[in-house]
Amino acid sequence: MAVPTLSSEKQSPSTSLFGLPVIVAALGYFVDIYDLLLFGIVRVPSLKDLGLTPEQISTVGASILNWQMGGLLLGGILWGVIGDKRGRLSVLFGSIITYSIANIACGFVKDITFMNPTTYYALMRFVAGIGLAGELGAGITLVSEILPKEKRAIGTSLVAGIGLFGAVVAYFTVKLFDWQTAFFVGGGLGFGLLLLRVGVVESGMFKDVTEQKHVSRGNFLSFFTNADRFIRYLKCIGIGLPTWFVIGILATFSNEFGRALGIAEEIQPGLAIMWCYVGLAVGDLASGFISQAMASRKKAVTLLMAIALVFGLIYLYVGISSATVLYGLCLAMGFGIGYWAMFVTIGAEQFGTNIRATAATTVPNMVRGTVILMTSLYQYLKPSLDIINAGAVVGLISFVIGFYSILTIPETHGKDLNYLEE
Repeated sequence: MAVPTLSSEKQSPSTSLFGLPVIVAALGYFVDIYDLLLFGIVRVPSLKDLGLTPEQISTVGASILNWQMGGLLLGGILWGVIGDKRGRLSVLFGSIITYSIANIACGFVKDITFMNPTTYYALMRFVAGIGLAGELGAGITLVSEILPKEKRAIGTSLVAGIGLFGAVVAYFTVKLFDWQTAFFVGGGLGFGLLLLRVGVVESGMFKDVTEQKHVSRGNFLSFFTNADRFIRYLKCIGIGLPTWFVIGILATFSNEFGRALGIAEEIQPGLAIMWCYVGLAVGDLASGFISQAMASRKKAVTLLMAIALVFGLIYLYVGISSATVLYGLCLAMGFGIGYWAMFVTIGAEQFGTNIRATAATTVPNMVRGTVILMTSLYQYLKPSLDIINAGAVVGLISFVIGFYSILTIPETHGKDLNYLEE
């Protein structure tokens, strides 16, 4: 089947690195990351305001976070299928409306009287998780299909690199205002972004597929009905595991690692996560240029993954003795896992147009879901191995799978995306 390429449209604003689709996708991911991390930042003060004890804050907070992660897993499948059946733009609009309403609703949790406020909080974070699952995959898919293949890596890196600074803004919004205001700001940013999205056009590749009535689109089960496709899908997920090991274990539990390392100053996990995301944003911006220079997605990701591994080993075993050095290592590890955009792009490029949005949306959310497994294994190993070695075992598993996946997955640099999965 002949599908028109975009080569003749390179001068069009829609195919520019700074065209509206790239700008709107980047700002969408900015708001997405702001809202995704907001509960983790306001967990303690918000639950304390609800009258919970320190023990309840720990258990109830973990439960609410799991509800959010459950929403991400479900939403990843939901929005991925919608993206391939109804279009990339339908996800960009629908997802942001969903999580913006949910975040505004979270700001009213103190005023809830018709049900248990913590139950309401968990339900709203579940709805927010569903909405948050669609943003990155749909944005990366749209940008990948609109931009010429020569600009694809840099374009998707710009989307994620700019977007990830939402974590920094979330941290300082909470510091400057109260947690309720931070939720309202997140919702307001989302609705403001809807106005920008009005002028964004749908992917030409997707429009072409919709004209072919015999083509099955958005079939999530198709990843499991073909051995080669299933292996590629698993490898796409495997590539992302080291990213959430660094975020979900080394940064999130940095206070525990700080005590185990004998650091006198109390480590603030929120600050460690913020510095990790600063490094991640810089790494994401650099990854596209590294990929272009090496003419390889695989080489670029392997290089960055190796950087993350080296600094992870330093974090655990060199014997750091100050909070400043620990935060600096979070920044460095963040740069190493700054292949997040490249990883999602690889997921989009591995599959045909008829299931591309499903792949690009479900893959990162499957990786986010593995955080539950990582934290469970870490908690299980701590009593017998101690904190440092428990973290190292989880990291070893994550990096072995990550390196194997990126080294054995097909190269997609410069790949023509005008094709279908049979």
